[in-house]
Amino acid sequence: MIMRLHKEHYNAIGYRKMNVLLRKEGHILNHKTILKLMKILNIRGKMRKNKYKSYKGGVGKIAPNLINRNFKASMPYGKLTTDVSEFAVCGEKVYLSPILDMFSNEILCYSISKSPNFWQIKDMLNKLKLPSTIQPIFHSDQGWQYQMKEYQNILEQKNIIQSMSRKGNCLDNSIMESFFGRLKVEMFYGEKFESIDEFVSRLENYLDYYNNKRVSLKLNGLTPIEFRNQSL
Repeated sequence: MIMRLHKEHYNAIGYRKMNVLLRKEGHILNHKTILKLMKILNIRGKMRKNKYKSYKGGVGKIAPNLINRNFKASMPYGKLTTDVSEFAVCGEKVYLSPILDMFSNEILCYSISKSPNFWQIKDMLNKLKLPSTIQPIFHSDQGWQYQMKEYQNILEQKNIIQSMSRKGNCLDNSIMESFFGRLKVEMFYGEKFESIDEFVSRLENYLDYYNNKRVSLKLNGLTPIEFRNQSL
């Protein structure tokens, strides 16, 4: 089964998660055998790097930190988070702005842009579909986009409660930081892209894979969508 794994998605996977995937396929191997096969196939981890920072003080209204590093949610859509991450590709910059559900780690929607502007954030929010009975807490850092009155008005229209990290404290949104780090390790660092279009296509493919095929030990060996569906 390991021979059939697509390197684009599995070149950073650990042996414990590989064990979960193998067991799903009905293959029972010990850790030493898995590690040996992974070494032969050159499947190994990569180093994480720093991220894009969007903080600008004094732009608008700062919301309280309602999450306070409690990233556990009891139901889908109850706690959401967002941020913007930058990718340097073919001499240009590309920005990803996703919304992550803290319950299942599912990426509910996202927007990709060549500029980290407010229209990207607005596009992301327009794609967000929530059950009418839910009033989620939506967490972010103090990026200038999230301080804008128009952004806060959209949240209010969608019956969403805003929450913000403390100034310059990345640990207050570490769940989003972890997602970006994982994404870049698994599909970006060390990879070559011939064009922006190729990168965007591979990024979109990864996000689909992440939601629908990438198992997580924290989700009992399920994918984010499997975990969410199981709860419902």
